[in-house]
Amino acid sequence: MSCNYAEGLSPYDDKGILGVPEKFDSAEKLREKSQILADLIKDSKHIVIHTGAGISTSAGIPDFRGPNGVWTLEREGKRPNINVSFADAKPTKTHMILKKLVESNIIQFIVSQNIDGLHLKSGLSRKYLAELHGNMFVDECNLCKRQYVRNTPVETVGKKCSGVPCGAVHIGGRSCRGRLYDAVLDWEHSLPENDLLAAELHSSIADLSICLGTTLQIVPSGNLPLETVKYGGKLVICNLQPTKHDNKADLVINYYVDEVLESVMKILNIAIPTYNEQDNFIQLAEHSIIDWTINRKEIIALEKIYKAKCKGVKKKRILIKNKIDGISEDKTKIIKLEIENEIKSEIK
Repeated sequence: MSCNYAEGLSPYDDKGILGVPEKFDSAEKLREKSQILADLIKDSKHIVIHTGAGISTSAGIPDFRGPNGVWTLEREGKRPNINVSFADAKPTKTHMILKKLVESNIIQFIVSQNIDGLHLKSGLSRKYLAELHGNMFVDECNLCKRQYVRNTPVETVGKKCSGVPCGAVHIGGRSCRGRLYDAVLDWEHSLPENDLLAAELHSSIADLSICLGTTLQIVPSGNLPLETVKYGGKLVICNLQPTKHDNKADLVINYYVDEVLESVMKILNIAIPTYNEQDNFIQLAEHSIIDWTINRKEIIALEKIYKAKCKGVKKKRILIKNKIDGISEDKTKIIKLEIENEIKSEIK
C-alpha cells in the first residue's frame, strides 16, 4: 500500500509544517484565475511544471502534509482512510493533461517529487521528466547507473539491493557486473545528479514555472521554481494549502488541481485524453526491458541553452505588491525582474 512507502523511510523528526487548513477560491475567482493561467501559458515559450503529492490524491494516494496526510495523521497515531496501492493506482486527470500538453509542445518539462509512478503510467517520455525523489517502479544499477522500468512496485525503499543483475547487455550496452537497487531515496540520500541538473537547467531557462499540488517545503526541489523567477520568468502556484513561496508568485490558485487544469484546457480548446494502458510503460515492462536512463547528450545540449540565456546575467529583483485583474483578496505580489547583461571587462 502507498502508506508503506512512508513507513519504510528512516525515522526523521523534521517533516516540515503539517496539517495547515486548506483554502478554496470562490467559483468566480477560480474562473478568473484559470483565464489568467491560460493566458500565461499562451504567452510563454518554455514552461516547466513542478508536481507534488497533491496531484495524486484523486487517484487514492494520500499526500503527506495535508489535513489528512500521512505524516499529519502519523502525529496522532492514525493512518489515512484512503490508501490505494501503487500497483492499482491510475493516472489522474492532471497526469493525462500534462502528458497532452507536453505532446503538444506547450509544456517543455516536468519536475516531479512523486515516487508513485503515475507520470510513468501516463506514458510521459523520460525525456520530459525529472524524478527527484525516485520512483517505486524503477531500478538502478549500482555500477553503470542505468535505470530500468519494473512491472511491479519495489518491495524496499532507500536504495537497497535486489540482487538482480544489470540488464545493460540486453539493450545493446556493455556487459555490466552491477546489481540493481531500488531508486527510491531515503532522507539522507542526495538527489539523482542528472535529474537534478535537468530540473535546475529547465527551471532557469523557463519563462513560466507552474507548481501543482506541492507545499514546496522539501529542498532543494521546493526552491527550483525560484530559478525561473531569478531569470525574469513568472511563477504560478496551485495548491490547497499555503506554500512558503506564495509571496513570490505572480498568481496563486487555491483549488483542486484537476479542476483548475480542466478549466484551463477548456479555455485552450484542447481535449483531455483518457488513460490508455497501452501507453503505460509499466505494462510494457512485463514483456520487454524498458531503459529509463536520462540521455546525457540531452543534458549537454540543455547546458548550452542555459549558458546562452543565463550566463553573465546580472539579476536585479524588484518586489511589487499589486492586484491581478481585480483579484485583491489574495494580496498577490508580482515580481518584476530587471535583467541586465553584465558586460565583463574582457569584452569591451
